[in-house]
Amino acid sequence: MGQGSRVKRYKDIAGDGGSNIAGQVEAQHDRLRQRLASVHAIVAIVSGKGGVGKSALTANLACCLTLGGWKVGVLDVDLNGPTQAKMLGVRGRRLVVTDGGVEPPGSELGVKVMSMDLLLPEDAAPLTWDTTVQEEAHTWRGAMEANAVREFLADTNWGTLDALLLDLPPGTDRLATIASLAPELAGIVVVTIPSDVSHLVVRRSITVAAQTTAPILGLVENMAGLFPGPDAARMAADAGIPFLGSVPFDPALAVAADRGEAFVALAPERESARALRRIADGIRVTLSPRKA
Repeated sequence: MGQGSRVKRYKDIAGDGGSNIAGQVEAQHDRLRQRLASVHAIVAIVSGKGGVGKSALTANLACCLTLGGWKVGVLDVDLNGPTQAKMLGVRGRRLVVTDGGVEPPGSELGVKVMSMDLLLPEDAAPLTWDTTVQEEAHTWRGAMEANAVREFLADTNWGTLDALLLDLPPGTDRLATIASLAPELAGIVVVTIPSDVSHLVVRRSITVAAQTTAPILGLVENMAGLFPGPDAARMAADAGIPFLGSVPFDPALAVAADRGEAFVALAPERESARALRRIADGIRVTLSPRKA
């Protein structure tokens, strides 16, 4: 194929070909800034390791903050394995679109929830990012996921919130995306379990979190007592971050999550529920000055 008939790449096109892509992106950024202006504190809940119960922890922390009088929202950033709609009891709810944006359904306690799970049929297959050239799939996946999360943040009518909790999927790459979309990120909570493997991976998450401009609110140990393992408080001390506390392993917590019930409201006297409230209270105290 000669030079004259070479297929042009995006960078070869002068301007944006009349599509006004730059204008569209800027308009979306403006909507994002306006939407998040009424959210006092955005908190990312992260763990490089899967299987640590991070999503159940996020849902219950949201419920604890709500029971304490705060207005709370939860955004499920895991696009391929969304669980927050199920855990907070809003799965299957119909989304309502108004001039003000998409109205997120509220849990029984009033936690506002947005998740990819609310946009897909119940038996839908995982999302895939198709590209002409397979080698480009990873790059496009990152870009498309970032755009989807941006739309969730910008197009959801969160209203006035004291806290918006972001439940991030396993891995560390999404944290950088969130930090770029929400530069006013109030803090990051890192979750681990008493496992050498988990600590190995979570240390990397702490390193990545420290590279953002957001403060690390602290480390939470979930499923404490399930099996012998390394000391999470020591890991937090070694990393120079606060240790927010341990949540004892409790099968009842998992059962409540499966049923979409607020565990901390149903069983407030269980030690795991008390531990969750203490952790939520610590987060509330740290974030409260931002509301002044």
